[in-house]
Amino acid sequence: MKDTKAIVFLGGGHITGALAAGLRLAGYEGALVVYDRHPEKLRALRRESRVEMARDLKSAVACAGMLVIAVRPGSVQDLLEEVVACGARVPKLCVSLAAGIPLRNLRAWLGPPVHWARAMPSPVCRIARGLTPVSFARSVKAAERVRARRFFGYVGPVLDLPERQLDAITATHSPTHGYHALATLAKAAQAAGLDRVTALTAAAHALSDGIVYWRESGNELGELLHEAATPGGIAAATMSAMDAAGYARVVENGIRAGIQQARRNAKR
Repeated sequence: MKDTKAIVFLGGGHITGALAAGLRLAGYEGALVVYDRHPEKLRALRRESRVEMARDLKSAVACAGMLVIAVRPGSVQDLLEEVVACGARVPKLCVSLAAGIPLRNLRAWLGPPVHWARAMPSPVCRIARGLTPVSFARSVKAAERVRARRFFGYVGPVLDLPERQLDAITATHSPTHGYHALATLAKAAQAAGLDRVTALTAAAHALSDGIVYWRESGNELGELLHEAATPGGIAAATMSAMDAAGYARVVENGIRAGIQQARRNAKR
C-alpha cells in the first residue's frame, strides 16, 4: 500500500473484477488496490487477480497514482463527497467508469485540481479483448492521457472520443447485444426443430465467426451482405423477412433507450 503509483479502484464490483482479471492476463504487474465496503468482494478479487485490499477509503485514496471510480452512477456523488471528507490527497488523474455522469458533475463534486477522464470499458476486457472508449477533460495533460490510454490498452483497443459521443457508444458497444442476439437466434432455431446445443452452435457461428471473417478478410460489410443475399437463397429470404418485421427499427429503439438511460443518470 506504500506505492504512490498504484491504480486504485473505488468499488469492487463486476467491472473492477473484469478489468483486474484482464490486466493480469495481459501481463500487467503494477499495483492494483481496491476499496469496497463489502470485504467478501475484495477477498474474491485478491484470490483471482492479486489485488491489494484497502482497509479504508482514506488509505486507498492516499496511495493512488490514478484513481478509478467504479461504482454505480447513482452512488458517484456520495462517494466523491466521502473522498473530500476523508481528507486524503487526491491524485491529479481520476477516471470515472460511471455511465452517463458528465465531466462537469465530476469536477463539481470533487473540485480542483483533479484532472478527469471518463472511460467505458467493455466487460470483455476480462479476457483482454475489450473495447474502451475514453473522453478527457481539457485539463488532462498529454502525459496523463498517454498513461490512461496505455492502462486501458492492456485489455483491448482504446477509442478517444468527445464526451458528447460517449452515451451513444456505451449503448452500442455492450457485449449484451451479442448475448441477446445469440439467445434470440438460438431460440428461433430451436423452435424450427434444432436441439439446444446445435442451435447455440449454429447461432454462435453465424454471429461470432461471421464477424471474425469480416474483420480478417478486409472486405466491406456491404460486400459480404450482398454476397450472402443470393436471389432466391435462404439467407436472402431470412434477411428480407427480418427487415420487413422491423429489425432495424427495433435495434434503433434499443440504442435510443440506452442513451436516454445514460442521460437520466446524468440528472441524478
